[in-house]
Amino acid sequence: MYQNINEQIGAAARQFADSAAEVNRLALSSAGKAFGLQLSTLEQNTNAAFAFWGELADVRDIDGLKAVWPKGVQVARESIERSVSAGQEAFGQAVATNEAIARIAKGQVEAAQAKAEEAVQTATTAAAGKARK
Repeated sequence: MYQNINEQIGAAARQFADSAAEVNRLALSSAGKAFGLQLSTLEQNTNAAFAFWGELADVRDIDGLKAVWPKGVQVARESIERSVSAGQEAFGQAVATNEAIARIAKGQVEAAQAKAEEAVQTATTAAAGKARK
C-alpha cells in the first residue's frame, strides 16, 4: 500500500519537474530572443546616430546644417520606429510564451484530474466489491 503511494508521489514529482524544466526552457528562450532583438535594435539605432553625427561634424556653415537637419529628423524617426517595432515583437513573443506555459499548466491540471478520477473509480469499484461480499 505504501509502495503504491510512494510510486504515485514519485511519478507526480517527476512530472512536475519535467513541466517546470519545460516552462523554464520556454521562459529563457523567450527572454533570450527578446534580449537579442532589443540589442540588435540598439545596435542599428546607434550606428544610424553615429553616422548622422559624423555627417553633422562635417558641417561648416548654416547652409550645411540646413541640408543635414532633415536627415537627422529622419534618423530619429526611424530609430523610434525600430524601437517601437522591436518592443511590439518582444511583447508578441512574451504573449506566445505565456500561452505555451498556460497550455503546459492546463495539461498538468487535466492529467491530475484524470488520475484523481481514476483513483476515485478504483476506490468505488473496490468498495462496491467488498460490499457485495
